[in-house]
Amino acid sequence: MTETAAPGTTHEPRVVVVTGANRGIGRSIAERFVAAGEKVATIYRSGDLPAGVLGAVADMRDSAAVDAAFAEIEAELGPVQVLVANAGITKDTLLMRMSDEDFAEVLDVNLTGTFRCVRRVTKGMVRARYGRIVLISSVVGLYGSPGQVNYAASKSALVGMARSVTRELGSRGITCNVVAPGYIDTAMTAALPEATQDKYKAAIPAGRFAQPEEVAAAVEFVASESASYISGAVIPVDGGLGMGH
Repeated sequence: MTETAAPGTTHEPRVVVVTGANRGIGRSIAERFVAAGEKVATIYRSGDLPAGVLGAVADMRDSAAVDAAFAEIEAELGPVQVLVANAGITKDTLLMRMSDEDFAEVLDVNLTGTFRCVRRVTKGMVRARYGRIVLISSVVGLYGSPGQVNYAASKSALVGMARSVTRELGSRGITCNVVAPGYIDTAMTAALPEATQDKYKAAIPAGRFAQPEEVAAAVEFVASESASYISGAVIPVDGGLGMGH
């Protein structure tokens, strides 16, 4: 009789969905799961994808489209066992200039879009009595940032979501955690004036920006079997900037 390996071991690749894997942190996370031998897919809007990642196109603001994208992925790879909710947008402007639309659209993508994904995958996870959910927040959600009232609100709300999911579904073998990156060394930060970069780095105890791979490593850990007793936690990857707030 052949013994079946537990989900998440090296013997049985899991189905992992990383939303927004076409660029930035999401891309690095997807690449890391591919390298680990997992079956990786993404829901995204446009752009090229890393090698080995199955893509399904959908807008996070459209519940029917999100559900259809997950159905497409499941038909190809099987039930989703790991969700990394990473897709997000910014519409930065000072509070007094921020329109209702600026506020609502950021929350619809970053917060409600995440809810749509979590709601969809947990149905299968409950049946399987196994699941790993990782919500990508930001140090801004806990630390605050001028000009980002909408973004900070959307990212801080993910903490309450993760802890509520943990209380609802923790007994079903499902964990839900938050990873909160700080400033990341990307094309966007590289384009900042050197004086601005130096100012940001001076506020970070580590004295540097993170590499996207460092965020991906934290995500991989909390989605692993080694982290099966960690749920409802916020894991900062910010070089000490937010000090866990």
